[in-house]
Amino acid sequence: MRRLALLLLLPAGLWAQATVARTTEEVGVDRGFNFTNYNLRASFDSGFRTAQIDGNRGKYRSDVNFGNGIRVMGTSIAVNSREGKGKYFDEFLLNTQGLGNDPYQNVTLRMEKFRRYRYDMNWRLNDYFNPGLTIAGGQHLQNLRRRMQDHQLTLFPTGKFQFYGGFSRNVQNGPALSTANLFDTRGNIFPFFENVRREQTEYRLGGLAQAAGLKLFWQRGWELFKEDTRGTLDEPGTPLDPTVTNTTLSGLRRDQPYHGSTPHWRVNLFTENPTWFSVSARFTHSAGARNFIFDELASGAIRGGARNVQTLVYGNGRRPVTSANLTLAIFPSKTLTLTNHVAFSQSKMEGDNNIRQLTNNTLDSTILNFQYLGVRAVTNSTIADWAARKWISFQGGYQLSERRIRSTERVDDSGFIDLRQGEQSNRLHAATAGFRLRPIQGLTIVADGEIGRQNRPFLATSEKDYHAFGARVEYKQKLFRLAAQARTNANFNSISLFSHSSRSRTYTADASWTPNTKFSLDLGYQKLHLDSITGLAYFLNFTQVNGDRSYYVSNVHAIHGGARVILIRRLELYAGLSSTKDTGAGGGNYSTLPALQAAQSFPLTYVSPQLRLSVKLREKLRWNFGYQYYDYSEKVLSQQDYRAHTAYSSVLWSF
Repeated sequence: MRRLALLLLLPAGLWAQATVARTTEEVGVDRGFNFTNYNLRASFDSGFRTAQIDGNRGKYRSDVNFGNGIRVMGTSIAVNSREGKGKYFDEFLLNTQGLGNDPYQNVTLRMEKFRRYRYDMNWRLNDYFNPGLTIAGGQHLQNLRRRMQDHQLTLFPTGKFQFYGGFSRNVQNGPALSTANLFDTRGNIFPFFENVRREQTEYRLGGLAQAAGLKLFWQRGWELFKEDTRGTLDEPGTPLDPTVTNTTLSGLRRDQPYHGSTPHWRVNLFTENPTWFSVSARFTHSAGARNFIFDELASGAIRGGARNVQTLVYGNGRRPVTSANLTLAIFPSKTLTLTNHVAFSQSKMEGDNNIRQLTNNTLDSTILNFQYLGVRAVTNSTIADWAARKWISFQGGYQLSERRIRSTERVDDSGFIDLRQGEQSNRLHAATAGFRLRPIQGLTIVADGEIGRQNRPFLATSEKDYHAFGARVEYKQKLFRLAAQARTNANFNSISLFSHSSRSRTYTADASWTPNTKFSLDLGYQKLHLDSITGLAYFLNFTQVNGDRSYYVSNVHAIHGGARVILIRRLELYAGLSSTKDTGAGGGNYSTLPALQAAQSFPLTYVSPQLRLSVKLREKLRWNFGYQYYDYSEKVLSQQDYRAHTAYSSVLWSF
């Protein structure tokens, strides 16, 4: 047992993950070895990685973030009881990737005693780096680390009555850089450091019961969230614009605690073995509550006068959300299915906040805002599916949705109270139709469409008069697969202040060919088109501008391909390429403001070829090599361009 425990704990200090996927080829005959009443199988893949970056290292770190060093690429351990009668467990599975020195790490564990219990664990770590070049002259950046874990213990996992308990935690922390505009709109902007601390925890209990052809699932959960980020500047600040000398900052302290909880219920009921009908019902309810404080103290001077400003904002919010739906399907014949779906959802947001600001101990102003927003929606849809023949079937449906929105806002500014209430309702009618065709063996053709009309959309970008259509063709044989798909969506909306329209089109094609176990080929192409135009109203030089438009267009072309071949039984070779290019608008300006014209499209190019080589050295030993090149370039912000050569070499040993 000491030897078994050592082998189980050995991988915890090694690990990493490659930019190029590791080979899936086995080392040799995977029999493992017997130990008491168990069989143990394990594999370890260790080596080193190199990376050479030219260009913007910050953008490379935000996209890839792999560096140099010795590491273990991955580990797999499996322990199984030889006769299915282990003393403490019958199955133990542990898989890891990237532990130790890589920015993306993952551990999965399953331990099970057949028919008695099952324990599942997942642990992940992500290093997130954001250079923030596109905001405030690069003065907003983050270098954070996120740790995520999930644990669940299930009792009687194969029985008709199951019970489980679970625990999840998501923690994010690290240094960040932010900015503050002080002391008024004519002042300056100063960067300062923040210590980011966020934590989200969930506890849950649940179970599953099966009886009389029905299956009932229930869960009770409690989610806790807290953020205790603090920003400080303990020395004279450096202004973002050095030409503006009317403002100085001698010190800054900012605390932003934000705590809350969300208890929830979740219940599902559905038929397990439907005969001539089936029923499915779901219910969820959560009662979110949050409390927040924003406490900032800034000292300095503006236009020759000393300033000492303390700003305090505090309040609370509540957001109960309830949703329920019921689906009833009837099968009057083998070729006809009728389905009716009813859904209800209600979301409320309410709370209050206080704003208090003291400037040089002479100004004391308090503003109290209370706001309520409630959205209730009811949807009913009916769908008929008819298989006219074995090779053709039709589908059609109708949906009616009604939404009611209510809001109340109370503003109390130095004793003057203003109460504003509003209510709006809208109705959406939508119809769908489609068919599935199989004229010959291996060939499938699917087409569907939807058209909808809404009388009073809530927002300018909401769906009003829209239509969508899509079609897909697939031809599949034992060794070959070819598929193509096209989909288009269009929405036109006009309300009292603005007009909005958007169109998107997607075209995809992919093929795969696997003539034998020693060769495989995958190819694919995708084109994504999106254009939207929306009315704008804004202030420019203290003058309101009406009638302008916000326009955005994107034309993305993406290709990918890969070939895998096994040579002379010991050598596996893989070569692949992925390329993405957004050509943007291709000329033409739709806004009168030059700053908006520059943001109408974002042309960029991304190319990444890769190569992987794997050689079987001995029966249980394999050498792996991988290389990947990254070439990223933008037209609008060329300072974010980078090129990187990454490679790894490792040895895989298993027993």
